[in-house]
Amino acid sequence: MHIAILTAGGAGMFCGSCMHDNTWAKALQEAGVEVSLIPAYTPIRTDEEDLSSGRVFFGGINTYLNHQSQWWSKLPRWTTRWLDHPTIIRWATRYGVSNNAQELGEMTLAMLAGEDGPQGTAGEELAKYLEVLKPDVLFFTNALLAGVLPQIRKHYQGRVYCTLQGDDIFLEGLPAHLKPQAISRITELAPLFDGFVCHSEYYRQFMAGYLSIPTERIHLLPLTIDGRKHAGQTGASTSGTSPKKLTRIGYFARICPEKGLHQLVDAAVSLHEQREEFEVVAAGYLPPHQQTYLKQVQTAAKPLGSRFQYLGSPDTHAEKVAILSTFDVMCVPTEYRDPKGIFLLEAMANGVPVVAPAHGAFPEIIASTGGGVLYPPGDQAALAATLHNLIHDAAQRQALAETGRANVGRHHDLGSLAKATVELLSRP
Repeated sequence: MHIAILTAGGAGMFCGSCMHDNTWAKALQEAGVEVSLIPAYTPIRTDEEDLSSGRVFFGGINTYLNHQSQWWSKLPRWTTRWLDHPTIIRWATRYGVSNNAQELGEMTLAMLAGEDGPQGTAGEELAKYLEVLKPDVLFFTNALLAGVLPQIRKHYQGRVYCTLQGDDIFLEGLPAHLKPQAISRITELAPLFDGFVCHSEYYRQFMAGYLSIPTERIHLLPLTIDGRKHAGQTGASTSGTSPKKLTRIGYFARICPEKGLHQLVDAAVSLHEQREEFEVVAAGYLPPHQQTYLKQVQTAAKPLGSRFQYLGSPDTHAEKVAILSTFDVMCVPTEYRDPKGIFLLEAMANGVPVVAPAHGAFPEIIASTGGGVLYPPGDQAALAATLHNLIHDAAQRQALAETGRANVGRHHDLGSLAKATVELLSRP
């Protein structure tokens, strides 16, 4: 079996979706499946081995210029193709580019217009590439790429599925006058897919209603990490560097309001006022446009003094594991309903129990792993109380860590994802 996965690059940032696509490709390869991981817009950025091909379709630079200029979109491809080279795109996005839906609304509609829009030539190139590649199955890894599907159907006869893993978050961020058009277009194109997949029952039910897709057309595949790449030792944290060995509460995710670092800081300040002994360490990718947000968080954390640190974004997987392994507890109090939650699995794989709001995919992850504690979303008092209990109960932390680590390896491993994928595609 040959599976092609069309993955949208993260414009120079660590993107959870494309990193999971890369893990998916690895799982399938190790199971003996031939895989082609095809980047769109930009090359993917991952802290593990990059399994994607060297060719980028819908290269971000040309996609932008095609949208901005009818003159540019009509140029012969031999004069513009060089801008799609991964090295050129990486250079252009080395300081990060905007993926803000408010700024990309018109371009999103242009992409969804397919062959009738400015990206028609690029879509035809992808369709003909797939005609030659001849995979047995093609997976889109987000619905926002669906505009090219009618062109692909003219050249490619295999099955085409779409992975849903956060599409609504971008769509909800579009300007109010453009959002209904984008959702309507994706809903119109949805029947052209042979089916959909996602990683949580929550998101399956939500997206069925959001895009008017019959629930039975959306299939579940387990969220997965390569646990072999993580420390896997419970109770191994350094608990900080202070002589008192403060309990270390960690945050590891993108630095942005929707991930909720400010909520963790507010709860920490409340606990600090009660003379609790702990410290907070945050790490994760900081988008250029979130610099002001980080400064606001740091200002709010001033009562914590040296007991709050932001460590930046590690470049390598080993550096990420080194940071995670120092946590006693990890908390990413997201404000939105996360459809995945890879960071929870990564923490547990390093022997770290988690605290998470009881919404989105998180209750399912905690149920399948037993590696953490849930609290009511948006309830700062409940968050503070949950952290208080874990600060004072090392035995509970250890029990959660051991259970979580074991079950991540049991239910969220590469083999489970590969097996579930092959079983899905083997159905008549």
